[in-house]
Amino acid sequence: MAPRKWQTSEEVYRLFHSIGRASLLYDIQDSHSGNMAMRWRNEAGEEMVVITATGSQKGDLEPNHLCYLSPAETDFGYYKASSETDIHVRILSIPGVQASMHAHVKELVMATLDDQPSPKTPPPFVPVDPLAFYHLGPEIPVDWFAVPSGSPEMVRTIPARLAEHPLTIIYGHGAMTRGQTLKEAFFHLCLANNAGYIVRLLERQWMALERGKENKEGQKIQVAEKVKNNLAQLRARIKADPDSHFHFRPAAYNVDIESRCDFPEEEEILKEFRKTGNRLFESRLSPFHTGSMSVRGVDYLLYAPQASMPYEVGGPLLKLPLALEADDDFELALHKKIYAESDFQTIIHAYVPEAEAHAHFVYPGEERPIERIIPVDAEGSFLYLAIPVVGPKVRDEEFIRLLHDYKVVVVRGGGVWAVGSQSLSEALHHPSSLREICLYRIAAVERGLDLRRMEPEKARRW
Repeated sequence: MAPRKWQTSEEVYRLFHSIGRASLLYDIQDSHSGNMAMRWRNEAGEEMVVITATGSQKGDLEPNHLCYLSPAETDFGYYKASSETDIHVRILSIPGVQASMHAHVKELVMATLDDQPSPKTPPPFVPVDPLAFYHLGPEIPVDWFAVPSGSPEMVRTIPARLAEHPLTIIYGHGAMTRGQTLKEAFFHLCLANNAGYIVRLLERQWMALERGKENKEGQKIQVAEKVKNNLAQLRARIKADPDSHFHFRPAAYNVDIESRCDFPEEEEILKEFRKTGNRLFESRLSPFHTGSMSVRGVDYLLYAPQASMPYEVGGPLLKLPLALEADDDFELALHKKIYAESDFQTIIHAYVPEAEAHAHFVYPGEERPIERIIPVDAEGSFLYLAIPVVGPKVRDEEFIRLLHDYKVVVVRGGGVWAVGSQSLSEALHHPSSLREICLYRIAAVERGLDLRRMEPEKARRW
């Protein structure tokens, strides 16, 4: 059967182009990797599958890089469409699914590698952060394939996995996911990569500490095995009682508000929201469409419930009553409680992965995770003597008091909260600086340096 003629849609092209560019910026693709697909109805009402062409550059898509195919008559061998078209079409046949994506999610791939002989039967990946744990599930499937690209075995396995899970991992290759929209599918991939990064940061810290024990104590210990056991124990504790390890359960991804803007006439504040949201995303301060930010009004607040938003993609911007309401989710309610007990004008909540991983750090010789992050770099020390780290079940009163005193607080299992007296830019400075502070501290641990000796004496008394 001859393939249908190529068609174009400016709206669809802009969507694919923006998500493709964002995936490259977030470093979950290389220049030509991955593919995207979605169901779409053309002007005649015909349902089609739109999919990226094989070998296309997802960060620099052109209109002719999109293939518009009939889901019922698609020639899966058609040379221009992705080699994984048949997998995507079967995923898109799952009830409620309108979009699918494949990306290399390098951090997650690295976190799931092993040295076992092939054929492999890898265990599921267990996230230790709240975003992936609650949005993707406590166990994410990992499957090994002899031919991990477009093989019949993948066609059978991956759609079946995605009928039960939002995302599934292809060992050594990446992940595939589905969503009600292409943005939701991209959201899943970003959470997955972030989850892998956090696990790898934890492993790097533990590896350095265990090697330090071997050097100082002269004991022959199996460092890799010890780190593996530490991770297994943390995962077991989280799976046994997730609510005690995480600050709160994030609200479900809301596709109905993806493009909503309640204050289009407020050009200056819109610019500030979009600039801040783009920086949260591009600087890796929070995965795509996670976190939140707000600006206080007289009796209302301007609120971004999916704060990390690249310019080209955007995110919802809401105008809501400042007073608490019965149907407010935990995150929105906490914004309102902070405003009710303070004079702050802006709030940002971000899921900084380096802060989440370092919040689990335990100084050698101690048993409990750190309660403060003390900068060891010049600029961090100039800005902060110390940044408090609290447990996931911190009381609201204590949490808000710490925000008054420090302007930024890390919640283990709950992200980073920062406040400003004037602007979103002022609040943004805190998670941005904190990320660098944590990177330097983690690097010091990896190099076998003693953080206690590096920390300013006055910070210990602060």
